[in-house]
Amino acid sequence: QVQLVESGGGLVQAGGSLRLSCAASGRTFSSYAMGWFRQAPGKEREFVAAIKWGGRNTYYADSVKGRFTISRDNAKNTVTVYLQMNSLKPEDTAVYYCVAGPSVTRTSEEYDYWGQGTQVTVSS
Repeated sequence: QVQLVESGGGLVQAGGSLRLSCAASGRTFSSYAMGWFRQAPGKEREFVAAIKWGGRNTYYADSVKGRFTISRDNAKNTVTVYLQMNSLKPEDTAVYYCVAGPSVTRTSEEYDYWGQGTQVTVSS
């Protein structure tokens, strides 16, 4: 059974940091691109960051570049993807979703697998 399970969300003050994790299992995710999307109340889902299967190539939305870092650990049976979020702003408040797909893209429809989401709330 394919599973992407996110953790690490929560409430933080503006300027603070959080680290999201996503554990992916149930298939060979080490060959998959993985990433993060987010959706704030009343807004469309948007791309945040993505990383290629090897971990050397990373991509970010302009709104998070320089503040967020995506990384991955390709263990044998479970791939874990991280999103280190620093200098958080109230506009970063959203539900964050982990995704996996055959290639890196900023288009949500092209990712095959999605986690259930984790809430990140940044207070001002």
